[in-house]
Amino acid sequence: MATAMSVSAVTPAAAAVARPRTMVCVPATARAPREMAEELAAAAALGADVAELRLDCLAGFAPRRDLPVILAKPRPLPALVTYRPKWEGGEYEGDDESRFEALLLAMELGAEYVDVEFKVADKFMKLISGKKPDNCKLIVSSHNYENTPSSEELANLVAQIQATGADIVKIATTATEIVDVAKMFQILVHCQEKQVPIIGLVMNDRGFISRVLCPKYGGFLTFGSLKKGKESAPAQPTAADLINVYNIRQIGPDTKVFGIIGKPVGHSKSPILHNEAFRSVGSNAVYVPFLVDDLAKFLNTYSSPDFAGFSCTIPHKEAAVRCCDEVDPIARDIGAVNTIVRRPDGKLVGYNTDYVGAISAIEDGIRASEQTDSDTSPLAGRLFVVIGAGGAGKALAYGAKEKGARVVIANRTFARAQELGNLIGGPALTLADLENYHPEEGMILANTTAIGMHPNVNETPLSKQALKSYAVVFDAVYTPKETRLLREAAECGATVVSGLEMFIRQAMGQFEHFTGMPAPDSLMRDIVLTKT
Repeated sequence: MATAMSVSAVTPAAAAVARPRTMVCVPATARAPREMAEELAAAAALGADVAELRLDCLAGFAPRRDLPVILAKPRPLPALVTYRPKWEGGEYEGDDESRFEALLLAMELGAEYVDVEFKVADKFMKLISGKKPDNCKLIVSSHNYENTPSSEELANLVAQIQATGADIVKIATTATEIVDVAKMFQILVHCQEKQVPIIGLVMNDRGFISRVLCPKYGGFLTFGSLKKGKESAPAQPTAADLINVYNIRQIGPDTKVFGIIGKPVGHSKSPILHNEAFRSVGSNAVYVPFLVDDLAKFLNTYSSPDFAGFSCTIPHKEAAVRCCDEVDPIARDIGAVNTIVRRPDGKLVGYNTDYVGAISAIEDGIRASEQTDSDTSPLAGRLFVVIGAGGAGKALAYGAKEKGARVVIANRTFARAQELGNLIGGPALTLADLENYHPEEGMILANTTAIGMHPNVNETPLSKQALKSYAVVFDAVYTPKETRLLREAAECGATVVSGLEMFIRQAMGQFEHFTGMPAPDSLMRDIVLTKT
């Protein structure tokens, strides 16, 4: 990985250099002026620092009639006025002259910030020559909806935008892979060193971390929507999540970054859980979702010690074994890593907390519903069917075998089931075979696949008829909290164990690896049960 694309060499500007706090800006996208003014007030109530008034969203907008309503003083927040044309991703389809006149009027009415596109910035500067009020800052923006150019191209773009006379540079690009965001972080640091105010964001799910971590690298502001469904750009978080989940006010140059690596990853509740846990112990850390296509490339790119630890989920748990410099012996035996810690020397160490989390949850579920011998595991001697042969399947199979269970592997692809079956010394079946597999009563079933996960909540790996042979059913899926599999298993009279239990327990193990401190058990359990 070329250094130019890696954040290993990127160090956030020193905290000793005084810098303003990164602001949270809420876009107001209402169709009517009074509603837009109400959105500005709602943004203030959320704790935002500034509101972006998207004039191009207004239906039948008449500047001289509507702007005095929207910009009426006293305003609850400073206003950033944007009138985005269709050719730059907005809704305005008219000529530039009318648009420029509206922006000039917004300046005269006291707007604190006005945004104009780089492509027409020179034309706009000529129009407002000598007319821009001192208290109004001009943002000159460039939006790239295709990709993220190289660091060199981005640096050249910054210089070109500065040359227009911009007070603040804004560059928004699109991530084709998560490593693109590293280029934007480099530009933020470059501008911080040069004392150039910049808004630098990378759009879509793979660019999400740019919106949360920009305070670490000195970004001028980040955008958060008023609520879900009111986003003004792809993968924009809500302002409430930025402030309350990611604790964006506390993110600075020295903040350690942790997160969950997966594909998909948007469903994960881990950020809610770990960020609250970090906050409870006073840790200067943030936990974010990383949507990753290529694990090795990601780890090579984000190789700074500040990227201090990662949770690994589908489909990267097995690749993580190969990417780590050292792997805990149990994780190596399982063949899957769900926790990666970067040591101070830069070495990556892999662990597996899935198997303890899941097996202990199943054992406790059985103990609560059956008379068991306290000296041995309630899994000992039981037939234990694992659905799935991926990282979680390997962890469950290994853990169950260690407890003395007779393990059977079922998978859509028979070859993968057979591969894992050979590893743990158990038979292999296809999912179709499993429908008619009931050699004995009182079996245990553990689903480790994503079947039934949101949004595919009506799917189930096994029919209700087939579930009648099982005394205990565990589902690693925890979104939704009650999957179809668990609901139908309960209807058949089985003891059911939710994936939430595994999630809570494996997360506690991860927290301890990340921080070296005991996990706040009751707090983490309470968060999962009440906030996720």
